[in-house]
Amino acid sequence: MPELPDVELYLAALRPRIAAETLEGLRIASPFVVRTVEPPITTAVGRRVVRLSRLGKRIVIGLDSDLHLAIHLMVAGRLRWRPPRAALPGSIGLAAFDFPAGSLLLTEAGTKRRAALHLVRGAAALAALDRGGLDPLRASAPAFRAALRRENHTLKRALTDQRIVSGIGNAYSDEILHAARLSPLALTAALSDAELDRLRTATRATLATWIDRLQREQGAEFPATVTAFRDGMAVHGRYRQPCPTCASPVLRIRYAENEVNYCAACQTGGRVLADRALSRLLKADWPRSLADWEAQVGGTG
Repeated sequence: MPELPDVELYLAALRPRIAAETLEGLRIASPFVVRTVEPPITTAVGRRVVRLSRLGKRIVIGLDSDLHLAIHLMVAGRLRWRPPRAALPGSIGLAAFDFPAGSLLLTEAGTKRRAALHLVRGAAALAALDRGGLDPLRASAPAFRAALRRENHTLKRALTDQRIVSGIGNAYSDEILHAARLSPLALTAALSDAELDRLRTATRATLATWIDRLQREQGAEFPATVTAFRDGMAVHGRYRQPCPTCASPVLRIRYAENEVNYCAACQTGGRVLADRALSRLLKADWPRSLADWEAQVGGTG
């Protein structure tokens, strides 16, 4: 799922292409992508783009007459920039926004249709789409601590809950927790002010670093590949590979359709966190420490 740095990458690419331009046409290939009925989606046609912004993980195209097109890419949605009036690609094409210089295509891979397009009028209607999480790049230290302590959750859940923190998902939460040297399963209510301040610092630094890096690497081109797995990530998607800080193997916890990647040496004092499914299966054979885990892996080749 595109997260805050990826959304900012799209916005940086869109600004020189559609800012102050008129939306000349709007083609909807999949009616299920449109999640609002009032005002009608066709109301956006003929309006000029006056602002481009981010609302959590949504890309917001602000139009004159106080209209706002909000695009949520969800897991497999992506944006593509093509020549004017380019055809929508086969079964993955959802919608096309036609501008004088080119067409912005909204696509979604796979069979599940989760990407969403809202057209709303007014600041209040746009704000209603906000899940309520604080902006991690702008929140003060007291606000950050208060938000994370409002409910008692694991850090992994708290960072990815859009009602608590806005814009962070599975990938960058792994990177943030590694940078903060905190366990993904640590409970927010048990953390000290110093630990939460360390987490806030790591959050801001990690997101800012990746925003800058992605935009420098992309240059003037429109993003062709937006992925949760990036070269240069410390732990996310790097199971069994060496941690760049201490060279210990990166470990993981699998749950539902996701997984947590972490370094036991850097984040948990060497303790191997229990994988709910595997630890129940292995019971007493589940490794409790990094040394036990390395011995088992070494023994199995």
